[in-house]
Amino acid sequence: MSKIKVILTQDVAGQGRKGEIINVSEGYAKNFLLKNNKAIIATDEELKKLEKKKLKAEKKLAEEKAKAEELKNLIEKKVLVMEVKAGESGKIFGSVTTKEISAAIEKDFGLTVDKKKIDAHIKTTGEHIVTLKLHSDVKAKLKLVAKG
Repeated sequence: MSKIKVILTQDVAGQGRKGEIINVSEGYAKNFLLKNNKAIIATDEELKKLEKKKLKAEKKLAEEKAKAEELKNLIEKKVLVMEVKAGESGKIFGSVTTKEISAAIEKDFGLTVDKKKIDAHIKTTGEHIVTLKLHSDVKAKLKLVAKG
């Protein structure tokens, strides 16, 4: 049986992920992968297109990481002060939610941070460190002061 090189256009169980170049039997390629638009034949032209896409994606990721680093530097120089309702022992009624933190960051600093990217469990007054996931490789530590 002869083998043929194909580029996967989507994830295929047991074969590989989108964008990977794999060797498969000619019959499997023609009767399944190509027929169902799960792959294209790996011609020189298609390989060049794939390489361009990869370079473009890497450049975009590098730019996003650089922006996240900039944002991290801005955030770590600031202190977020939030007014909360608390008892005399300093225990907050309820807790400070990530939604409230996100809104406070936007109001005070003019920065938008998705509440799902905020890691915080604040149940007492005082100083707290809140982790913000700005990028898969970049996490910022924000100092938050909860005033009762």
